[in-house]
Amino acid sequence: MTDAQDPAADLRTTTGGGPSDDVVVPPGGLPTPLLEPREGIPPVVADADALAEVVAAFAAGTGPVAVDAERASGYRYGQRAYLVQLRREGAGSALIDPVGCPDLSALGEALSGTEWILHAATQDLPCLREIGMVPTSLFDTELAGRLAGFPRVGLGAMVESVLGYALEKGHSAVDWSTRPLPEPWLRYAALDVELLVDLRDALEKELDRQGKLEWARQEFDAIASAPPAPPRKDPWRRTSGMHKVRRRRQMAVVRELWESRDRIAQRRDVSPGKVLGDAAIVEAALALPANVHTLSALPGYGQRMGRRQLDQWMAAVDRAKALPENELPQPGATPAGPPPPRSWVDKDPAAAARLSAARAAVSALAEALNLPQENLITPDTVRRLCWEPPQRLHADAVAEVLAGYGARPWQIELVTPVLVTALSATA
Repeated sequence: MTDAQDPAADLRTTTGGGPSDDVVVPPGGLPTPLLEPREGIPPVVADADALAEVVAAFAAGTGPVAVDAERASGYRYGQRAYLVQLRREGAGSALIDPVGCPDLSALGEALSGTEWILHAATQDLPCLREIGMVPTSLFDTELAGRLAGFPRVGLGAMVESVLGYALEKGHSAVDWSTRPLPEPWLRYAALDVELLVDLRDALEKELDRQGKLEWARQEFDAIASAPPAPPRKDPWRRTSGMHKVRRRRQMAVVRELWESRDRIAQRRDVSPGKVLGDAAIVEAALALPANVHTLSALPGYGQRMGRRQLDQWMAAVDRAKALPENELPQPGATPAGPPPPRSWVDKDPAAAARLSAARAAVSALAEALNLPQENLITPDTVRRLCWEPPQRLHADAVAEVLAGYGARPWQIELVTPVLVTALSATA
C-alpha cells in the first residue's frame, strides 16, 4: 500500500495535549463506508487441515497480527469464543470457528513473540486463553485511544475519527453461536480486523506525538502479563438487586435459586438470564412464598412458566427455608480496604479531607494531560492511599504505596508529586 493509499498516512505531527486536528477530522469531512474486506470474505476455518494451513500462513506472515473474537453473550452459558478473526501482512485475513477447531494452541504458539493488536483486549483475552491463544505482547487500540484523549473509543468511532472510514456495526450483539453464520455477519467480522493494523500504526504515532507512547507500552505490558482472574467467591452475591435482601433466610433463597438456575443454564448452554431473571430471584427471596400458587403470583413467575418450572423454583425456595440457622449464609464479608467514601466524613473526617484534596489534584492533572482519571491512576488506589497514608508524607513513601497497589512507573512518576502536595495540605 502506498502513502497515497494508506488511510493512516496523513496523520501529521502536531503539538498539544490531545489528538491533533488531522486525527479527529476524517479526510473530506465525511467517513468513507468500508463495505468489503480487501480480499473478500475469507472462508470459515472449521477443520484440522484448514487450520494447519492458516497456522502456516500466519507463521510466515510479517509484522503484528490483528486479533478479534466474537462471543454469544446473552445467548449462551459462559463467555467462550464462537469466532476468531485474524489479519497479518503476508497472510491476509482468517475466520476460525472454535466450535470446529476448539484447540488453537498451535496458532498461539506460531504467533508467540508477535505483537497482537486487539481492541479492548481485556474483554477478549479470557475467551482466547480458553482456546490456547495467549499473547506475549500486545497493542490495545481502545486503551491507546483513551490515553491519547479521544472522546469516543469504540472501534467504529476510532476507525472513523483516525482513519476516515465508517464500519458497519449492526451485528455486534447477535448470537454468534448460530451455525452456519450468515454471510453479512462474516463480512462484519472480517472488517473488524481489516484496519486494526492501520489503526495501531496511526495511534502509535499520535501517542508518540503527545509524549505518551511509553505510558501506553507499560499499560500494554501490564495487560499481557496479568494472570487469569481467579473464580469469584460466592458469585450469587452479585445478583442484581441483592442490596434489597437483608435477612439471612432471604439470602439463602437467593443462593438456592441462583445455584439452581446456574446448573440448568449450564446444562442447556443458555444464558442464565434466559432461565430466570435476577429480579425474579430477588422477588422470591423477599416474599418467601409458602407454595407454588403464591410463587406464581410474583413478578417473573407468570403464566408463561410451566408447572414443572414453578415446581423446581419452589423446591429451591423450600430448601432454603428448611436450612438450620447455622447453615444460612452470613452477610457479605467486609471488602478488603477502606469503607465506602460516603461514610468517611463520619468515620474519619481527616481521611475524608485527604480524599477530597487528592481527587481534586488527580482530576486537575488528568485534565491537563487530556486522559481519563481512571487511566491516570485507579480511584481505588487513591482511596486506599488516603485512608491509610504513609506516616511520613514524602515522595518515596507515597511512590512505594502506589507501587504496592499496582500502579505503573509512569503513573507513579506523574501522580506522586500532586498527591504528596494534596495530602500534605490537609495534614
